[in-house]
Amino acid sequence: MQFSRRSFLQGVGAASVATAHLPSWAGHFGVEELWAEPSSPSATGGNPIVVGKGLCDPQVRVYGDQACLYATHDAVPGSDKFTMNDWWVWQSSDLVHWKQVSTLRPEDTYWGKPCNQCWATDAMSRNGKYYFYFSRGPEEIGVVRSDSPAGPWKDPLGKPLIAQGSTPTAARDPGILQEKDGTSYIVFGCWDFYIAKLNEDMISLAETPRKILLDRKMGPYGAGKMDDKPFLHKRGGIYYLSWGCYYAMADNVYGPYTYKDSIIKVEHTAPELQKRLTFDRHGSFFELHNQWYFICNDQSWPGTSEFYRDSVASYVHYRDNGEIATIDLNLTGVGQYDASRSPLGAADYFSASGTEVRECPEGGFEVRVVHPVGVLIYPNVRNIPANGTASLRLACGNPEGCSIQIWGGELLLGKRRVSSTGGWNIYRTVACPLKLSKPQSDIRLVVRGGTGELLRLRSLGFA
Repeated sequence: MQFSRRSFLQGVGAASVATAHLPSWAGHFGVEELWAEPSSPSATGGNPIVVGKGLCDPQVRVYGDQACLYATHDAVPGSDKFTMNDWWVWQSSDLVHWKQVSTLRPEDTYWGKPCNQCWATDAMSRNGKYYFYFSRGPEEIGVVRSDSPAGPWKDPLGKPLIAQGSTPTAARDPGILQEKDGTSYIVFGCWDFYIAKLNEDMISLAETPRKILLDRKMGPYGAGKMDDKPFLHKRGGIYYLSWGCYYAMADNVYGPYTYKDSIIKVEHTAPELQKRLTFDRHGSFFELHNQWYFICNDQSWPGTSEFYRDSVASYVHYRDNGEIATIDLNLTGVGQYDASRSPLGAADYFSASGTEVRECPEGGFEVRVVHPVGVLIYPNVRNIPANGTASLRLACGNPEGCSIQIWGGELLLGKRRVSSTGGWNIYRTVACPLKLSKPQSDIRLVVRGGTGELLRLRSLGFA
């Protein structure tokens, strides 16, 4: 199932599309759903997201309902060196099923001939055009342009955007940050990172690149050393500079940045994904349907190596002070769930409206329903017991309480009235019997109530 970016609008009666475009269950929620044809799957989901293809150095950009993954391509299994002959674009609407939609070859860029050093990339859209930035090895950064996020691509410059020797760092590994007003920046480099504002045309620099200020250097090689593959993202008023799985924070895009931590740690990583735990992660962050994700390289799966890599993804949660919590890197991945491993973290939803995620006093994170109608979607939940029971760990300080409906596709599986627990920091587990005969379903929680905050939900379990 694919969800549009206009799905699950806050409030009742927000939809204005024709009835023919709505699924039969939409009226239960008072929300709108626009449909698209599903993509042909290239994988069955989980981590790695695509197995055995050499899909690596993933940078995801979200356009409408589509997650577009701009990637490099390790071309030779078992190689003892990097052999990367082209760049790839993959797409997914559910983060479970991915399909390759285009290939950019070095022959189609200013380089004009084959090259086996098609290194790291990124992409961005502005004014109806799409821009694909790429590294020609450690030498220089180029850019191509298209009317579509998947190409076909044309080289508008006929030369590098950032040439070798133009800065004291390597001209490689571009990352793009775009502000809400369209102002865009490019960050790049190795060991030291440089940043420059882009002109509105997105193919020229508005200023001379300047070195990013950082209070402390740290990376997989130990204290005092960074890494390559920088990335910038912004949440709220905070800028996050990351390199692999390490990150720093600042209130200004140019810095100075304060180093924080690695978001990958052994105790939160599945044993099957721990090989070279923090090395060459080349991570990027993206947001889809009000959920944040981290996607990065991995060298753990059978058949992979330092020169033939996979990509893995996880949910990302931010502490109340803005810091990024350690991620849970596991085999289930994102966009699908295993009820036999419940309870599921409520904050690990695929889509939500009328809610916000905050730290939970009991540990971890919780979803707070702050709107008269809150909707949480957990698609592709497998191993659900037939006619079992849902267990919800929650707190409710609203004296009027609220109601919870649990839907499986178009079917109402169960409902529960929740009274006040006595305070927002007083949690209890409530049970809701389910009428469900099949082991897999798209689970949706609908919370309704009056005014003010309605509910704080920590986890969802099945038994």
